[in-house]
Formats: sequence, structure tokens, C-alpha cells
Amino acid sequence: MTLMSILAQPTNGTVRRRNSIVVLIIACAIAVIISVSTGSVPIAPNRVLSVIAERILPWSISTTATDVETRIIWEFRLPRALLGFIVGASLAVAGAVLQSLVRNPLADPFVFGISSGASVTAVATLTLGIGVMSTVTVPIAAFGGALAATLTVFLLAQRRGRVTPGRLILAGVAMSYLLSSVTSYLVLRASAPGQGVSQVLSWLSGSLAAADWGDLGIPALVLGVATLVLVLLSRILNALLIGDETAASLGVDVGHFRLVMFVITSLLVGVVVAVSGAIGFVGLVVPHAVRMFVGSDHRWVLPISALAGGLLLVVVDIAARLIIAPSELPVGLLTAAIGAPFFLWMLKRSSRGEA
Repeated sequence: MTLMSILAQPTNGTVRRRNSIVVLIIACAIAVIISVSTGSVPIAPNRVLSVIAERILPWSISTTATDVETRIIWEFRLPRALLGFIVGASLAVAGAVLQSLVRNPLADPFVFGISSGASVTAVATLTLGIGVMSTVTVPIAAFGGALAATLTVFLLAQRRGRVTPGRLILAGVAMSYLLSSVTSYLVLRASAPGQGVSQVLSWLSGSLAAADWGDLGIPALVLGVATLVLVLLSRILNALLIGDETAASLGVDVGHFRLVMFVITSLLVGVVVAVSGAIGFVGLVVPHAVRMFVGSDHRWVLPISALAGGLLLVVVDIAARLIIAPSELPVGLLTAAIGAPFFLWMLKRSSRGEA
């Protein structure tokens, strides 16, 4: 891979990439409709569409769904499906950025300790009774924890004023283990009734079950703005794939740029961890798969990763509700079941010098 092949942004394959975006948009829409239709009370897709159309299109024909079906669709299942898309997209975009910053396909928010930082402060808020409005305090705490963990990793990775990708990964793994142990201690400490242990355990496994419309606004805004900013900075991310020296030769302050990227990824991860809990491996699997299909140009990698990540989590959430119906599995357990073998496969490839 040469400098010109990355920075020149060639037109070869552009049609395929655009077609990929169109196909993914259609697939995401279909997956959301199927997700809303699926559950202990099955609802026909045409009724789902009629309810959505009636709510967002004032001139549409009145819905054919019953009042109970309308409430199920609009108040419970549609927010859940949309939150699944937002969470998956955010984690995939964050993973794509982290992998480019350290030039390592094994990087993701969990490896860097970002998710662990968000988790430990959110769990502390839930178990220690910090604040009475968890809808406000948990998101703020999660973002603060993610940012603090990221900045700590960034400082630990510095050597003689420079940050190397290898040291970043080592510092991130160490931070992740440390914060995970703190989270475990907080859960064990909160053993008395009324301290939210069951809520914390469900949250740590990753779940979309409690989603409502109030959970969507901030994560959706952060996802949209962050992705737009990252796409505008895609040429610098492309240059970093070659090396820090190449980016510096283009006039980029690599250390400052990397720090800004870590803050953006912390924001992406923190706001979604606050509403969905810890959902792993999406940020690892999706960007790597996308690069295998569309190449390394971040103008395409970022938006396609967002769509593919959102699609993956919506589909996994459908499976989580069907496998042991009428009960459901935490969605984080299924993403781990998918991602762990993928991680081991990538690790094996890396050890052979193929990745």
C-alpha cells in the first residue's frame, strides 16, 4: 500500500462502494421493521409500517393496527430497534477510528479501556446512589469515565513526548483489566437489597430491553456530528495508516490529532454505553470486515461501518429475543459469542504476519 494509493482516493471501486451504501440502507430499514414485528406478540410488517407512517406522515392513511399493537410498536419496539442501530453504528465508527490511529486491526473500544472506563463510572453511579436522576447522571458519568480512561491511556503511552501505537495498545489493555476489576468490586460491594445489583448485572451484559424515545436523542446527535467530522478528517486518518512520519510530513500535529480522535471516540462510546450497557466486539468485527470489502479509504470506511454496525446489532437483538423465547438473552452475550472467535482468528493471522 503506497502513499498515493491511499491519499489520491482513486475512483476504482467507487460504484461498488456506493452500491454497498444503498444496499445497507435498505437492509437496515428491513431489519428495523422485522425487529419491530418480532416479539411475544407478533405484529404483521404492514401494520408496523402503517403505525410509523401515521405518526410521522400527517397525511397518511389511518393505521390498521389495534391500540395495543400501536402502543407496542411506538412506545417499546421501535425505540429499541432504533437504539440498537445507533449503538451498533457508534461502536463501529469508534472501532474504525481506533484501528487507524494505532494501525492495528485488533484495536477496539474495549481493548483501549474506553468501554471499561464508561462502565466503571456508570456502575458506581448505579450502585453508590450518586444522584437521584439516573437518566441524567449515568450518561454524564459514563462519558466522564470513558474520557478519563482514554486520557490516562494516552499519557501512559507517551515516551519522551511521543506516543507509539504499540504502547497505546499495551496501556489500553492494562487499563481495561484494572477498570474491570474495579467494576467487579462495585458489583460485589452492592450486595444489599435496593442497591441495583440486578440492574447493574443486566446492564453489564449489554441490553436494549429498556430503550425508550428519551434514550435516542443524545446518542443520535453525537453519532451524526462525530461521523460527519471524522469523514471530513478522513484524509488525515488515511495518512496515519502509513505512519506518523507520513502524516507529519503533510503538516499534521500527530500527537494533538490523535488526542482529539480519542476524545471523539470516548464521546461516541460513553453515550452509548450509558444507554445500552457494555456491548463488545462490534467495534472490532465490523470495521475490519468493511475494510476487507471496500478498502482503507475512510471516506467510505466510516459511513459503511456505521451502517454495517447498526445492521449487525439490530439483527443480533432480533436473535437475542428468539433463541430462548419468550425470555431473551442480553445482546452483549451474543456479540461476544460472535466476536470472540473472530478475535482469535485475527490474532492467529497477526501472529503469522498476515494481518
